[in-house]
Amino acid sequence: MNRISVQNFGPIGDSGSVEIKKVTVFLGNQGSGKSTIAKLISTFLWMEKALFRGDVSTKWLQRKGRFRSSFLSYHRLENYFAKGGKAACSMVYEGEHCNITFDGQNLRVGENECPGYVLPQITYIPAERNFISYVRTAKDLKQTSESFKTFVAEFDNAKRGIKENVRLPFSATLEYDRLNDVLHLKGSNYKIKLSEAASGFQSFAPLYMVMHHLSTTVSQTGRADSDMTADERQRFHKNVATIYDNPDLTDEQRRLALSALSRQFKKEALISIIEEPEQNLFPSSQNKMLFSLLDFNNQRPANRLIMTTHSPYLVNSLTLAVQGAELKRKIFEQNRTDLLDRLDAIVPVNAVTPTSDVAVYQLDESEGTVTTLPMPNGIPSDANYLNESLGASNDAFDRLLDIEEELE
Repeated sequence: MNRISVQNFGPIGDSGSVEIKKVTVFLGNQGSGKSTIAKLISTFLWMEKALFRGDVSTKWLQRKGRFRSSFLSYHRLENYFAKGGKAACSMVYEGEHCNITFDGQNLRVGENECPGYVLPQITYIPAERNFISYVRTAKDLKQTSESFKTFVAEFDNAKRGIKENVRLPFSATLEYDRLNDVLHLKGSNYKIKLSEAASGFQSFAPLYMVMHHLSTTVSQTGRADSDMTADERQRFHKNVATIYDNPDLTDEQRRLALSALSRQFKKEALISIIEEPEQNLFPSSQNKMLFSLLDFNNQRPANRLIMTTHSPYLVNSLTLAVQGAELKRKIFEQNRTDLLDRLDAIVPVNAVTPTSDVAVYQLDESEGTVTTLPMPNGIPSDANYLNESLGASNDAFDRLLDIEEELE
């Protein structure tokens, strides 16, 4: 179980204890702190992974100023500390491998050894991804954040990994021209460059390609170096050579050492943190988009999907996935598999998600709080900030009709 609590950082005054489940959603107004808490989760997950694998030492991590300069700056959060006599910042991350606390000045790491810790591939997919079809050179990335540069690198890896056309969940296919390094969008009667496509495709295609590539890679079994960075591969093979060259090890000790080393490098889960996955998409496309992400997320038990959103349609689609999981359970319980096709036509069976795997949080920019969205009968409540905004719009329209009636 992973949890995070944040006090007095950026727009967040007191987050309370936020549990990071298999599917975790943060909703709220702009400036409420959705991206802030998502970026902090990404940061602590990466730090935990780096400690587990030995990329960094506890002593190095705890050095004064390291957290702010080396980690918060990655997501451009280094200037989010409260000023003007406000209460000091504090953060607590509870992970499966370790616990990390930060009091605004000093960072401390505590052991929390969990034999079930699974090494994850962590990807942060920023809202700026809709610019990616125009990014061609390193010079184009000069003013962007390090997290966006990392996503561009992942996108390039996804392009190079394409062996056949990638079908999007809504009536279009991606085709990669490897010779000219150009991604095309194909429909039933057209073929255009991605940079010429509608904004929804420009935003969703990079997201989907990276998710498709990483999900496929993490789901494959085989050699531990199948999808390492160049630096990871170099360190892995160096450590393998060290084990084989040690004359003091027995064959059994060498086997155990290689097994432990492989576990430190072989990624067996995908943790995806996505800003506004609904960006520029029509409501029905948002529905299909979410189901595709849930499908990727369900491919391995330890996968996790963390999203920020402004969209009531995304929350409503998540409700369908939760209800679909309950119906799937009853279908198998009652041996009514003849109903699976009907369920699949509404919610893809591979995308259904049990309510125990879901957490939805609302962020209030005026109070700086993070609260759990109620889930009566296991279903995310429709009494949330997003639906309340729709209700306010309907109420305003009713009042306009009242004025019209008086005029008539």
